[in-house]
Parts: sequence; C-alpha cells; structure tokens
Amino acid sequence: MDGNYNDENPIILDYNTEREKLAMPEYGRNVLKMVEDVKKIEDRAKRSEQARAVVRVMEILNPQVHSADNWEQKLWDHLYIMAGYDLDVDSPYPMPSPEQRKSRPEIIPLKKKPIKATHYGRNIESIIDLIASEPEGEMKTAMIRSLAMYMRQQYLIWNKDSVADTTIFSDIEKLSEYRIKVPEGLTLSRISSDSNFSRPGMTIDFATVRKQGGQQKRMFGRKGNKR
Repeated sequence: MDGNYNDENPIILDYNTEREKLAMPEYGRNVLKMVEDVKKIEDRAKRSEQARAVVRVMEILNPQVHSADNWEQKLWDHLYIMAGYDLDVDSPYPMPSPEQRKSRPEIIPLKKKPIKATHYGRNIESIIDLIASEPEGEMKTAMIRSLAMYMRQQYLIWNKDSVADTTIFSDIEKLSEYRIKVPEGLTLSRISSDSNFSRPGMTIDFATVRKQGGQQKRMFGRKGNKR
C-alpha cells in the first residue's frame, strides 16, 4: 500500500455508477471528454477540425455503425448529442434537434384476426384461401392432397394419437367455410409407425404440385378409392 495513505488523506475512488449518466454510453467517457475539450476551442476552424477528428475516433470505437443507412450522418448526430446540442462547427450535416431524439416512432397497427385452428397455424388459412380460388380440376385436387398431408403432420405434433383422413378433410372444408369440397375418393398415404414429427415449417410447394399434375391424375383417377 502507498505509504502516503493515512486517515487524514484517504484515497477517494471515483465510480462510474456515481457519475452523470452518459447520453451515448457506447463511446465512453473519454470521447465525451474530447467533445467537451472541442467545445472550449475558440477558433472555429480549429474547433471544426478537432470535431472531425473526434468523429473519426467515434467511427473506430463504434464500427457497427457502418451497417446503418447514412452512418456518417449518424456519427455527427451522436457528436451533437454528446455536446448537448451546443456545438458550433462546420459540419456536412445539420445539427439535429433534441425533439427528434425524444420522439417515438409511430406505432403501426397490426391487423390480425384470431386463428381458427391454432394447431395448424396461421399460414394454413392463407393456403386455404389460395386453394379456394383455384378452378376445379386435377391441379386443385393435387393441392388439396398436399395441404391435407401437411395438416395431418401438424395435427400429430400436438395430438400424438392417430388421425383419420376424414378428420383432416372435414377440417379443410370447415376452415375454408365450405368454399373447398374435398373430392370423393381422395386418400392420404399411410404413416409409418416409427414416424417422429417435429414442428416443421410450411413446406407445401404448389409449383411442384402443378408440374406433377399428370402423376396426380393417375393417382386420383383410380376408381374404388373411398375416403
């Protein structure tokens, strides 16, 4: 311990928690001290030169600013903020007003209707709307089958018991408000007993389904398939 320490001359520690809160903490107190020193320079040209130097230091200390649009202007805005909006220098950008920083972004209202069947997810309703608008025919039948297989998979994530094809078909018709009529004779492929369903994303590729129309025609054209 320093021999000069005694009860009459105690060491006083200066903690950051006891200091004034920084307006821009990402730059630290050393940069704030630079800004305060710049404000004390009487010559405007020298003051402006030193301000540009401080901005370069800020850019080095905060390199992630480059990912933002108009990042150079943001650095100058930060400089003005640290200076308490009291800095007269030649800047390539106008000084922002304190009101701009205090103003909050306008809240964009989200228009979300309740999900009719939560175990299928919200995207299912959009897909059903798409299929309902399709003309009747082989392509629509193929799209219904792809949707039904996906819905069965989603169903089994939340309900581990098996589910009948008729249950899925009934849900499709109900969710579509009966705009979709599942074709007679449509069946789904069997599920392996060791299938393990984890929550997937929406994987229905209707473009591929359309290309496979000939195959679907042969599949659904067989007589005798009962739902």
